[in-house]
Amino acid sequence: MSQSLQPKSLQLKQIILNLRLQHHPEGGFFRETYRSTGVINPESLNSQYNGFRNYSTCIYFLLTSDVFSAFHRIHQDEIWHFYIGSPIYLHIITEDGEYSKTAIGCDIAQGQIPQFVVPGESWFAATVINSDDYSLLGCTVSPGFDFSDFELPSRNVLIERFPQHKEIITKLTRD
Repeated sequence: MSQSLQPKSLQLKQIILNLRLQHHPEGGFFRETYRSTGVINPESLNSQYNGFRNYSTCIYFLLTSDVFSAFHRIHQDEIWHFYIGSPIYLHIITEDGEYSKTAIGCDIAQGQIPQFVVPGESWFAATVINSDDYSLLGCTVSPGFDFSDFELPSRNVLIERFPQHKEIITKLTRD
């Protein structure tokens, strides 16, 4: 049976198994696929970074319609690449409190885009658009990702900071 004729749950299990994906703290599944061998010295980075960073890192990232990527942020810009499955909404709240939602997918005629850059220090979350579906994406970060750059705040912290976005923050945080 071709992958397109298999039930979505079987396709999902095969993707997780074949790509060796693991649970991600923000929700969904991931696996790092690239980490540059070159590094950036701490004195070449701004003060928000502690220690060396690789030039760049990449991951596979998989979400399902019943699991969202919770609001979080990193210091770096993060480039999202769409691969297969349902398009996603990427929800962003800037440091200035501006909210936006971007559809990432392959239906360009419907306003989706296959690649999008989340500016560093922005709070962002992701949701699968189609019900009973999944989305396989890639994320590229430069300077390279390090979990010390990752911040996953509580619902109350974000609501206190951005009360005007209480509804979307409540929907896309875990506590």
